[in-house]
Order: sequence, then C-alpha cells, then structure tokens
Amino acid sequence: MKPYFETDNATIYHGDNIATMQAVIPDASIDLVVTSPPYDNLRTYGGHSWDFEGLAAELWRAIKPGGVVVWVVADATVDGSETGTSFRQAMRFKEIGFRLHDTMIYMSNKPPLTHNRYEQAWEYMFVLTKGSPKTFNALKRKTETAGGLPGRFMQHASDSKYSAAHKQQRTGHETYRSNVWYYYAGKDTSNGSHPAPFPEALARDHILSWSNEGDTVLDPFSGSGTTAKMARLMGRKAIGIEVNQEYCDIAVERLRQRVLF
Repeated sequence: MKPYFETDNATIYHGDNIATMQAVIPDASIDLVVTSPPYDNLRTYGGHSWDFEGLAAELWRAIKPGGVVVWVVADATVDGSETGTSFRQAMRFKEIGFRLHDTMIYMSNKPPLTHNRYEQAWEYMFVLTKGSPKTFNALKRKTETAGGLPGRFMQHASDSKYSAAHKQQRTGHETYRSNVWYYYAGKDTSNGSHPAPFPEALARDHILSWSNEGDTVLDPFSGSGTTAKMARLMGRKAIGIEVNQEYCDIAVERLRQRVLF
C-alpha cells in the first residue's frame, strides 16, 4: 500500500485503519498510539463505520512490549442514559492483554447545554500498556508549598510510624502533574472543517510523557493530523491512518507547513 503523503518522519495513509495496519505496520513496531476514535453518535465522519474489536486486536499486535496506547473517548447520552461504551472498550482492552495503566481525565471548556444534569466537562484518556511502560517522562508542575514541611495527614494507623527525619523533609519545588489535564478547546483554523479535533497540547503532552525522540507514534484515526504533526515536531516518527480523504488533505496541508516545525 502506497502512502497518501510522506515526508521526513511523517506518513499519512488513506484507507480503513485495520486493513492499512495489516498491510503496512509490522508486528511490535509501534512505541506509542495517541488517538481519539469516533464514539457512539457524538461524531460523524462521512458515514464511515469502524470495527472496535478488530482494531483493538491490531493495536495489540502492532504495539511493542512496554508500548502505550492513549485512548481518548467519551459516551453519548441516549434516552437519558450514558451509553457506557468507553467502559466496555477499556475492559475489552484488558481482556486481550493490555494493562489499564491509568484512567486520566481531559477537561475542556465545552459549550453549555440545556438538560437535567450537570454540564459535561471532560473525557476519558485511558492509558493502556503492553506490560510495564518502557518510557515515562513525567511532566511536572511547580509545588505550591515549596519548602514547607509536610502535613500530618495520615491515611491509616501505620502511617504514624514514619520516622521523625521523614517528617522534617521539606517539600520540593516541583511535583508530578495530576492525571486530570485541562486544555482550552478553541477553534483552530488549521484543522479545517474537522468536527472534533483534540488540542495540539494534549497530543504533545502524551507524546512527551510516553515516548522518546526517534520512537514511532501512530494515530489510526488521524483526522486532521494533530498527532502526526505534534509527533514530528517532538522528533518522533509519525504514522497517521484516515479513511476520510477530506481529512487526509487537511493533515497533508498541516504537515506541509514547514514553518510550524
């Protein structure tokens, strides 16, 4: 299968993701997947359907030992009830061998709706691994209590056995970010007419967290090419697969804008 577009460290394929992966992706060759599949009826992509079971199996085949799949997903509300599709997908990934390494939350400034429940403000980011993750480059934040002494909070009675020396250790100036990430989801005109692009910073932060320079990053629902763009920018090799030709063209245009790199 020939690429739809190929440049240094970035390749876009136009076609069904399962058939394309079977044709061009060798076993255990992918370090990281960062993707957001069409979920329930919240997104429509030109009437194309996709096979979750088949794709999950292909991801297991293609990912390296220690590799990571970041699966960004949410649920529709149908007849007053959330579908729970995201939970079922996470459990299916576990059944075929993936570990559910972390259940992260992507919060954003979603538009308000009129309904009889609180405003929906987030989506899941399931971090799935093939064994223990081989890479974790922790993103950090400044500590609000830098230099202070730790508090006396105890989760259970055995915590009282901490040594006096431990209690005197002052907090550092940095700590790991939490697993709830907030991004402003404003309109990015570089995404063209794609209905649901995720923020470039979301792709960037996962790419930095779970891969190293020179690694291969795949997005089997490439859409407007956000993952491919940010993987290339971060010094990784990018592969995008997209069934909708219109979105392939948007991705190609973004990758051709070399000033961005």
